[in-house]
Amino acid sequence: MIGDGALDIINEAEIPAVIYRTFTALGLRKFKIRVNNRKVLGGLFDLLGISEKSGEVMRIIDKLDKIGTDKVKELLFAEGMEKDAAEELLNFTAITGTSAEKLEALDKYSGKNDLLDTGISELKTVAGYLPEFGVPEENFEIDFTIARGLDYYTGTVYETTMTDYPEIGSVCSGGRYDNLAEYYTDKKLPGVGISIGLTRLFYVLDEQKLLAEELVTAPADVLVLPMTDDLSFAISAATFLRGEGIRVQLYGEQKKFKGKMSYANKLGVPFIVLVGEDEIAQGKLSVKNMETGEQQSLSSDEAAKLINDELKKNKTIAPIKG
Repeated sequence: MIGDGALDIINEAEIPAVIYRTFTALGLRKFKIRVNNRKVLGGLFDLLGISEKSGEVMRIIDKLDKIGTDKVKELLFAEGMEKDAAEELLNFTAITGTSAEKLEALDKYSGKNDLLDTGISELKTVAGYLPEFGVPEENFEIDFTIARGLDYYTGTVYETTMTDYPEIGSVCSGGRYDNLAEYYTDKKLPGVGISIGLTRLFYVLDEQKLLAEELVTAPADVLVLPMTDDLSFAISAATFLRGEGIRVQLYGEQKKFKGKMSYANKLGVPFIVLVGEDEIAQGKLSVKNMETGEQQSLSSDEAAKLINDELKKNKTIAPIKG
């Protein structure tokens, strides 16, 4: 979401709702949207006197989940942080409890730094809106270890993890960036956004056999196979079916029937439509259900209805098993 000159905090609160709705629509239930605010960390850095190292410190803090507290402490020392400052920072990121309890723990820092106060206020605002946006408490968590390593984040930051597969790491991340567009234009265009690591997420889900095998993933719903040299009727049939909202691929290669069927099987289409001399003479289409093997001779209207009715059933299947 991009603002023209300004972008209200409500947009940062809506992002977790986008993540929640997207993941639940996919069939995922056991995930946690972890949220923090870079201004909270930036204000704390001011208090600790390490603002000039904020970028590198944030990148180090972002590694907590991956390398653990001791390794992070070593990196902070290597960066030149004093022992007391490093321990105070790590104690802050280790605050535990519910999201409400963590926000309450921030009260002891109020009034000590303007940037920190702004960050606390924004984080409380985002958390306060989430119930109205329909994000359940079990899918949301305030996490002070979330920093995001990229320098262009300026406000709320997000990371989403699968609770049963923490080893995957974050599968949906992002945040608020006020100045990123200024690399390309003088116009102020603050934004907030996320991206999903689809390759990583679906690779692991496939390895765990959690993807719904019955879901149609073919690049087309129907493959029209012309069985005559004259392709006119087949082209008309494909055009009609496309007009009915069906994804159609028209096979145009001059191969034998066995080769055409081999291609249909490889493509994984749920239906093929055979157009031969008999079909042309009758003005009908031979529609074969590739799952059941059933084949019917139908008018174009009947074929479109049959295919669409079957496809509607498929749309109720979640891509990921519960």
